[in-house]
Amino acid sequence: MEGALSRLSSIIPANGNRRMSQTSSTLDIPETSLIPAHVAIIMDGNGRWATSRYLPRVTGHVKGVEAVRGIVRACIERGIGHLTLFAFSSENWRRPPDEVATLMRLFSSVLDREVSRMDANGICLKIVGDLSRFDERLQAQIAESEAKTADNQRLTLTICANYGGRWDMLQAMNKMLIERPGLTNYTEDDLAPYLCMAHAPEPDLFIRTGGEQRISNFLLWQLAYTELYFTETFWPDFNAAALDEAIASYQQRERRFGRTSAQLIEVRKAS
Repeated sequence: MEGALSRLSSIIPANGNRRMSQTSSTLDIPETSLIPAHVAIIMDGNGRWATSRYLPRVTGHVKGVEAVRGIVRACIERGIGHLTLFAFSSENWRRPPDEVATLMRLFSSVLDREVSRMDANGICLKIVGDLSRFDERLQAQIAESEAKTADNQRLTLTICANYGGRWDMLQAMNKMLIERPGLTNYTEDDLAPYLCMAHAPEPDLFIRTGGEQRISNFLLWQLAYTELYFTETFWPDFNAAALDEAIASYQQRERRFGRTSAQLIEVRKAS
């Protein structure tokens, strides 16, 4: 692990975001590098972090926002161009109503406080999911936040809110059929532009904090060849050092995309 982390520190780019092509991992072989271009995270464990300290669950969510700030900063420092965070799933409405209401208020207050700072730091904010279920004020905040940061390129921060992977594929299919009613024998290339994450390359590295080892209806289409990393660390404790451990694990993976190890060796020799 120590050797991998030292390699990591030596290849962090000095400046800026690296834009990479949006290649389908099932149709072609995407470009890869030692630093993932796109990291996707399920931020799990806020409530359990608080409960283990005999604190209200809302305290864990507030601390989770602080962790987001740190990870956004760490991704920028490491030259990661896309960070996608699973903030609220379409299944999270099943939680106690008072907790859901608290999460909605927290979401709104974070947008009020943080968007100007994001804009000043070159962060492009995108919020994806079925936003129609949010109240009108929150929907307006989301639209204003996205518009304010739309031209920024240092980091694309995507927040998945009221999002589910199955919902995403269904809404994409419905939009495609409405806009292209005569289309038959459709392909990945036909459907992909209608997916919520059409603006980003497929994630290279998926991280889930909090000890669970499942993807929970997150980015079902996009995670086809993503490297998966699970950690026992609760989200409020997930920091830059923990991110480096995840990246170090990623760097040990052999990303074959259907090929054999022998083929990869030949590719390395040719390059």
